[in-house]
Amino acid sequence: MNSQTKPLVISVPEPRTLDLIFTPAQKQKLFDSYEVVETAPDRFALLGDAVLARAVYIIGQPPISDQTLAKLASLRCVLNVESNLINNMPYETLFQRGIHVVTTGAVFAEPVAELGLGLALDLFRGITEADIAFQQGRERWGGDGNTSARLLSGADIGIVGFGDLGRALNRLLTGFRAQIKVYDPWLPPSVLVENNVTPASLDAVLTQSDLVFVVAAVTSENQGFLDARCFARMHRGAALILLSRADVVDFPALIDAVESGHIVAASDVFPQEPLAADHKLRQLKGFLRSAHRAGALDIAFKRMGDMVLEDMSLMDRGLPPMRCKRAERETVSRMRSRPVDKN
Repeated sequence: MNSQTKPLVISVPEPRTLDLIFTPAQKQKLFDSYEVVETAPDRFALLGDAVLARAVYIIGQPPISDQTLAKLASLRCVLNVESNLINNMPYETLFQRGIHVVTTGAVFAEPVAELGLGLALDLFRGITEADIAFQQGRERWGGDGNTSARLLSGADIGIVGFGDLGRALNRLLTGFRAQIKVYDPWLPPSVLVENNVTPASLDAVLTQSDLVFVVAAVTSENQGFLDARCFARMHRGAALILLSRADVVDFPALIDAVESGHIVAASDVFPQEPLAADHKLRQLKGFLRSAHRAGALDIAFKRMGDMVLEDMSLMDRGLPPMRCKRAERETVSRMRSRPVDKN
């Protein structure tokens, strides 16, 4: 098979790279099976008309104008390996033409959920705080070191958002015999019941939980929706763990709620990354910090490559993509996640 008979793939996965998301064997398979044209987002629209006309797949999420899309006569699928859907292409036209838009974000659900569980155990048992005290020679032994400790087992837990990450968290929490309430306005109650969780209002999740996991995506409707009033509704000493995107939270209000001692919190994401060296959050007692590293495991990145190759193989045979998650026309333009700049 020569390059002119292979399906053409435009590779523009920034900030990912092909070496990040494919093993050497899988990358070789990609180049053996497809003609691959590599470019950068700001060079994508400048590719020759002949290249654009022959492109069957795009790996990445470059900006696509109406004019550029008109030149992509053979396009079948945009395979987004960043996972955040950005409003940088005419999705309605893509859907009208039957072009799939898919994401590989599901690969992050398991590793992010595991780190979230670790943060929860740390907040409940004071693991990091006890270790630091030990290093400084001020450790407290036995029961003296557990004056604020709690059990996660049997706790009342709330989850805000129940996509791939929320479901992965639910699976991990099963062994803790927790009572789990879920708020997700984009899902019918039956889906939650089928996953053995209790559908609940946001107020019920906040007021009736010892621990709240925030795993909701950022949309045009929910930016900063977890605000001072929400944190005040949580009972004193409750914990909040943010794992999805910082923009769903009013961060100054969250800082105030922790600083006042009303709640404790942990987060893997922040409004500015990295935080300024003198940001008060760096030293805030009662706040556990993780540097947006929850999902950034090599095994997760390599699973992206597996998903991309499997779905392209299906589409080569006239079948729909099955491994990646398909964007929906009703919701894709409402997503407001910011692009990542570091893997």
